Amino acid sequence: MQYRKLGRTDINVSTLCLGTMTYGQQNTEADAHAQLDYAIERGINFIDTAELYPVPPQKETQGRTESYIGSWLAARKCRDKVILATKAAGPADWVPYIRNGPQLNLDHMQRALDASLKRLNTDYVDLYQLHWPERQTNYFGKLGYTPKSDNNAIPPEETLRALETLVKSGKVRTIGISNETAWGAMHYVQLSEQLDLPRIVSIQNPYNLLNRTFEIGLAEVAHREQVGLLAYSPLGFGVLTGKYLDGARPEKGRLTLWDRFSRYLNKHGQAATKAYVELARRYELNPTQVALAFVNKQPFLTSNIIGATTLEQLQENIDSIDLELPGELIREINLIHVEYPNPCP
Repeated sequence: MQYRKLGRTDINVSTLCLGTMTYGQQNTEADAHAQLDYAIERGINFIDTAELYPVPPQKETQGRTESYIGSWLAARKCRDKVILATKAAGPADWVPYIRNGPQLNLDHMQRALDASLKRLNTDYVDLYQLHWPERQTNYFGKLGYTPKSDNNAIPPEETLRALETLVKSGKVRTIGISNETAWGAMHYVQLSEQLDLPRIVSIQNPYNLLNRTFEIGLAEVAHREQVGLLAYSPLGFGVLTGKYLDGARPEKGRLTLWDRFSRYLNKHGQAATKAYVELARRYELNPTQVALAFVNKQPFLTSNIIGATTLEQLQENIDSIDLELPGELIREINLIHVEYPNPCP
């Protein structure tokens, strides 16, 4: 395993992070514990979750993912061996069951954190993240920005001061953002510098061969400000494995079970996927591992969040850490990207 610094801290996190959003929906508690055991055995020390999980989000299962991680931590007594990250939900009309509509102010975030800590069976988290912004902006698959009134939104300064309170309480070591824009990331950095508030250490956004929009503005921010990317959906919800090509719908596949991620199955995304899969096979390499290795090598990356529903998939994903992509293969990846630029944002 390889390790990288989390922001400007002295915390070393594994280049591969274990994503857990299937725990409690596609994976049982026993499955979750087996995955966690195997990940730690392979050198992964970074675990990412959220109060919202599992996905798809629903009232009946909300918080179950954290509970499964918490029961594992209690059983293994290994809290000091892992870097644990979770997230507070932002406002959205599709999660009214979370605090009657979550907000990113001190009251909501204190309640969110305390509930997460209870489920996780710990008294602190190493990284506490804002799952999505309070304000109206373009995230969750939106490319274009349309100005909208957000006069009722909690200002970023108030949110950052709330995070400061959580850090000073000892319940949070570092803070991060997720599903953010370049403006949002820089605004948080500037506020921390101007007002002597805690500095964000990471940004968790989608990044994969079908969606490299992070490179356009955020990559430079991540690099120069040392707010490294925690890349989620590095396989485009499994599409880049090739298992959904030519209309295939594997029985337990996420995109077979739920249509909420169908943007990865559009015509151009499928054409690009086919090109990437065929390229990997021409080099006699595993398409899944090529897609992950491409993410692993990015200089603006802190950690690549991998998820799986089986131990076999998890092993395949973790093995990508040892794959060094040939220069000619990377050149051909970039040629495909020119032909199909960001078909699945």
